[in-house]
Amino acid sequence: MADIEAAKRAAAQEAVRQHFPENPRFVGIGSGTTVKYVVEAIKDLGRDVSRIGFVPTGYQSKQLIIEAGLVPIEFDALPDDARIEVAFDGADEVDDDMNCIKGGGACLYQEKLVAMRSKVFICVADHRKLQSRLLTKWPTIPIEVEPKAARQVMQRLKILGSRSPDGKGPFIREGAMLKAGPIKTDQDFYIIDAPFPHPLLSAEDLANGMTSDSSRGIWDVEDIARTIKDINGVLAVGLFCGPTGPEADAAGVVGGQRPIACYFGMPDGSVTLRKAGKKRDSVVHQYPPIQPVVSNSH
Repeated sequence: MADIEAAKRAAAQEAVRQHFPENPRFVGIGSGTTVKYVVEAIKDLGRDVSRIGFVPTGYQSKQLIIEAGLVPIEFDALPDDARIEVAFDGADEVDDDMNCIKGGGACLYQEKLVAMRSKVFICVADHRKLQSRLLTKWPTIPIEVEPKAARQVMQRLKILGSRSPDGKGPFIREGAMLKAGPIKTDQDFYIIDAPFPHPLLSAEDLANGMTSDSSRGIWDVEDIARTIKDINGVLAVGLFCGPTGPEADAAGVVGGQRPIACYFGMPDGSVTLRKAGKKRDSVVHQYPPIQPVVSNSH
């Protein structure tokens, strides 16, 4: 475990060193076990950060910000025209296309809010999180749902082929204590963990002619993310895919949830950098266009 923590720290230090802006107004701070090292690395820069607002993705990251003596600002307190300069966050799994599974810490909705409000999203993780395809080691897609809709959502997920290789279907995430009941998110919602029997198809798989097949539980990342999000009762899907922040800006679509770069701490103490490749225009333009603000004043 000491080696894993050292890998996380090394990745966080390199990511912050390379991507912390000169004079940012707002910086996003994600959730999870790696993010404490991001906050530590920001402090280690030795710069005056007193005028920077740090935007947390949940209760845990807000406490990290406060304990480090940084200034937190809630997402809904951001000025309407403000962008977050950069967001640093971890991931549960990252594929070759830099798509991510997030939500192991049950903060996926606010993590996605912050990522999509940011000019760039930088992912920080240890080497265990890097896999060729999503759902290789991480077993499920986390989904945040309204509690009354949870059973209905699970039924819909079964129709989409959600089942583990041994046949177990989607399930509501429970607390660690025997009688704790379902975990509640910061929005007071449930988390459903949806397993699928095959890793999610990558861009290379699609280029080689493979396609989604719900009857066999085979999906590509973009298709399953959109299909689950369309289920009534789903607030957020723990797949961070589609355009990066710069790609979204260039195409005039809403937000970018895919990181532009991921830093992975390796077992030997080194840090491996993976950069996001260009997303196909057909994928980018499946996301909503930015609507112009219409003034009612005369």
